[in-house]
Amino acid sequence: QVQLAESGGGLVQTGGSLRLACAASGPITRIGAMGWYRQTPGKQREMVATITSGAFTTYTASVKGRFTISRDNAKKTVWLQMNSLEAEDTAVYVCNVHVPTGHSYWGQGTQVIVSS
Repeated sequence: QVQLAESGGGLVQTGGSLRLACAASGPITRIGAMGWYRQTPGKQREMVATITSGAFTTYTASVKGRFTISRDNAKKTVWLQMNSLEAEDTAVYVCNVHVPTGHSYWGQGTQVIVSS
């Protein structure tokens, strides 16, 4: 069974940094696109950043220039470096992984709280 293990969330002050990690395990031989999404109460899940197997990246407008997504295909891991954090970045961050079979997997989420 494919599992995604997220880590790196926590409490940080405005302007601070956090680095999230998501490691995939289980019967995966190849990984397609990987991404980070975030969820806040009462709002739809929002795409934060994605990265293809060829390292093409996309970001939601509000995090451009502050967040950086990266991946290591051999380690089946994706990271999200978050700098200059703002209160509006407070959310549960959830990892997503696509595999060539067409399946998509979601992690449990890791809480990020930015205090002003």
